[in-house]
Formats: sequence, C-alpha cells, structure tokens
Amino acid sequence: MSAQPESDLVAEDVEYTVDELASITGMTVRTTRYYAGLGLLPPPIRRGRMAYYSAQHRARLELIRALQDHGFTLAAIEKYLAKIPADASVEDLAVQRAMLTSWKTGGHEVVTKRQLEARAGRKLDADALQRLTAMMSIEEVEDGRFEILPAFGVGLQVLDLPIPVDSMVEAGEAINRHMAELADELTAVLKDRVLTPYLESPKSEADKAEFEHTMARLRQLTLEAVVSGFQRAANQVITRSLSR
Repeated sequence: MSAQPESDLVAEDVEYTVDELASITGMTVRTTRYYAGLGLLPPPIRRGRMAYYSAQHRARLELIRALQDHGFTLAAIEKYLAKIPADASVEDLAVQRAMLTSWKTGGHEVVTKRQLEARAGRKLDADALQRLTAMMSIEEVEDGRFEILPAFGVGLQVLDLPIPVDSMVEAGEAINRHMAELADELTAVLKDRVLTPYLESPKSEADKAEFEHTMARLRQLTLEAVVSGFQRAANQVITRSLSR
C-alpha cells in the first residue's frame, strides 16, 4: 500500500513498507531499522519476506522525532517510551506527541562556550555565565556545553546591571516554581479540553490544517495572556502596598 496522507494518522488499518514509513516520517530507512532493532518500535507485521508497518509504528516514530526535537538523548527516549503501554493507540501516541510540540521558535540549540560567546558578542567569565543561568537565559548541559534559552537576548541586556547574583537566583527560583505549576495546569486543560476531543473526532485534511493553525495561535495568545496577567497582578500588588 502506498503512503497515506497525514489526515489518515488515525486510520488503524493503514500499512507501510519500511521505505514508505521512513519517507512519510522524514527519516532514513537505516535509522528506522536501527530504532526497530533497539526495540523503540514494535516488530513489523510479516507476510512472507515482506515486512509491513502500521499506523501505530508511524505514530511511535513521529513521537521519537518530537522527543529528539526536545533534545532527548537516545537513552532518555528509550526510558520515556518504556512508560508508554505497548498497545497504546494511535490517538494516545498523537496526544503524547502533540503535548511535546515546543512553545518556543528555533528549536533546541546547544552550543559550546566559544559558540556561546560568539552569539553574545563578548567574553563570558564564570560570573557572567552564572548570571545568565540565574536569569534562565542559558542552561548548562553535558560536556560543558550550553542550551540557549528564549530569554538569551534579555539576559544579555541585564548582564551588566548592578544586581546581586543571589537576588537573580532567588527570583529565578520563584519564576520557575510558579511557571511549572501554571504550565502543569494549562497543559492539562489543553490535553483534556482541546487535544483529546479533536483526536477522537472525524477529520479531513482541511480540518487538520486549521487545527494546527489554531494551536499555533492559541500558544501565542496564551504566552501573551501570561505576560499580561503578571503585569496586572504586579500592578495590584503596588496598589495594595501604597494603600497601606
């Protein structure tokens, strides 16, 4: 059977050859077989000398790609997939992948210290690196490399302000704590009230394209609402303090 369009993602009876599966997921045949050999994909369906892959195989492979886009190592991907039931449906896997869609643009970028300094346009000593980390502008990863976070530009602008590092660390911890709680709640709402109903309903290619556009716009509006909400809350704090 030839490769199916993206709108057929939930069709349980679709089948692909390894070439078709690799092509439709944007991977090479060699990589697809390698992942299968590692046990990241269930064994294919065999008919004589031919091996066929199902919609579940495709959904798992697309989930692997989403994990890679988030910077997961192969070992971390294996650990993540081990938590997902072997009989997980296409819809279940699609929800997992949709929840991994990044809220930032530009993808996962990890650089060396020299490359980081080139991006910053300046030398970065230990104090500067500590300040950028405290402001959640960078995050140190393995082998002395750094992930550039969305707030990198802002962090560079704040770098030379006479603000104690410990106050930055304390503020960063407060932001992380509350943002993690907010992200958990918003993610649950997104999954239960938006994604799951969509995946359980019949859809055409036009429906899928419209939904992807809607999700992208929803993410943008959510980020804007978070900023606006913080500004409003901060102004209320100022007003209360002045009235005391």
